[in-house]
This record gives sequence, structure tokens and C-alpha cells, in this order.
Amino acid sequence: MSALLLLFTCLLLGALVARFASPPAGIVHGINWWVINIALPALVLALVPRVQVDRQLWFPVAAMWIVFFGAWLLFATLGKLLGWSRGRIGALTLVCGLGNTSFMGYPMMMALHGKEGLALAVVADQLGCFPLLASAGVAVASLYAGRAAQPVVIARRILTFPAFLALLIGGIVGVLGGWPSLVDGVLGPIGATLTPLALFSVGMQFKFQLGEGQFPALLAGLGWKLLLAPLIAWGLGVATGVGGLTLTVGVLQAAVAPMISAAILADEYDLEPTLANTVLGAGIVLSLVTIPIGNLLLSG
Repeated sequence: MSALLLLFTCLLLGALVARFASPPAGIVHGINWWVINIALPALVLALVPRVQVDRQLWFPVAAMWIVFFGAWLLFATLGKLLGWSRGRIGALTLVCGLGNTSFMGYPMMMALHGKEGLALAVVADQLGCFPLLASAGVAVASLYAGRAAQPVVIARRILTFPAFLALLIGGIVGVLGGWPSLVDGVLGPIGATLTPLALFSVGMQFKFQLGEGQFPALLAGLGWKLLLAPLIAWGLGVATGVGGLTLTVGVLQAAVAPMISAAILADEYDLEPTLANTVLGAGIVLSLVTIPIGNLLLSG
């Protein structure tokens, strides 16, 4: 309970500071830089060597692919039937196909399932969601904005991302027997800064500004991201014999709120930014309720 209370407190503090205080210019950018380039790699380095490799580890990764490509298929189909613009289809595919599996997923899995659950969340994020953002996500953004994707740039982005490099190093260290206790004592506290800072940053970026005629698209996007996509992931897991914590974390990571970076990408490519940011904000708020409920159902 105290871990969940920390989530709500950090989110609320961020929202209150953005609304009523006068934070320094660029504070969100600075916090995000620390989280992405320092805290996240440290956490990955600390956790990955502890991951127990088994035959079910494919599932958390596959669940992320189901969410993304299912979203693309769904919104392309709905867009054709309902006459949506290419910008709307691209925006919904990005923000509802990519989950906030690090900034929101890590703290929530830690709160609900401890370090074992957090280690599985890292697998889903670093082998599933992040590579999708850097490859298929950029390709979708380019396609619906009428631009050409650059494969070399995409490959460089993946291979030089600090957390991805940390994943590779952590895997090697795990094979060799893990870190010495002295190194663990350094990586752990640095990685622990991710939860409060990431959620504080998320709280500062809440935006609710829905344009005319965007409400049905909002409902469709959140319906997919928070309900239908995790149900499909759960069905796949059960049908293929995946169980236990691996099934639970894979489904919950599929159900986390839309990704902040995906909304930023939609904004950069001018894919209905108001819709993307509103889906992001509403999804974050709703997921604070739907994720604990989903966890109870899966645990039951």
C-alpha cells in the first residue's frame, strides 16, 4: 500500500507544482534526461542479472508487439470506416500502441510485485516497447505524416540508447554470476531515483485539451489500450500455457497508460497533438485505477 501511495503522491506533487508553483524553465527536460540516461540504465544494470531465464520470457515481449500492431490494424480500419484523417490514425496508433512501460510500468510493477515483477517489466520494456518505439513507431509517424523513415537513423537510435546498452551488459554480467555486492550497492540507490522522479515528471506533463469531434477517437483509443489489448494478451498467454508472475506482468504491462514519448513523437510529426496529449493524460489517470483492478483479477 505504501508503494502505491508513493505513486499517487509523486504524480500529485508534479501536477500541483506545474499548476500552482513556478518551477525553473526546462525542469521537465532535465528530470527526463536524468531518468532516461542515468536512473533507467542503473536500474536495468541492477535488475537484469537477476532475471531467471525460462521458456516463458517471450510472452512479455510478444504482448508489447500485440498491443502495437493490433492498434495499427484497429485504427487503420476504423479510420477508413469513419473517415478519420491520416494524422488521427497515426496519433492513435502511436499513443495507444505504445505503453508507458518504464515511467509508469516500472513503479507500478515494483509496487505490486516487488523486484521480481520489476525485472520482468524491464524485459517487456527493453526488448518489446522501446525497440518498437524506435523502429515501428518512427516508421508509423513518418508514414502518416508523409515523410520517409531512415533505417540507419532508427538502428543507431536503438543501438546507442543507454538502457539498451545496459540491457546487453546486464545480460553478460548475469551469465558471469552477477555484480559484486559493492557494485549492487551503488546501482540500486541510483536506480531507485527513477520512480519518484519519473512520476513527478509525468504529473507535471498532464494535459487535457480535447478538440471538436475527438471524443469518439479518445474512447476508441483508451478502450483498446486499457481493456481490449490486455485481454487479447491474456488470451494469448493462457492459450500458450504461460502462467504465474510472467503472465501477470506481461498483461499488466500491456495495460499500462499510453507512452509519453509516443505523444511527443506525435507532436513532432504534427499528428493531432491535442488528441495525443489528451489520450495520454486521461490514460495515465484511468490506469491508476485499472491496473490495480486488473492485478486483483489476475491474482484471483
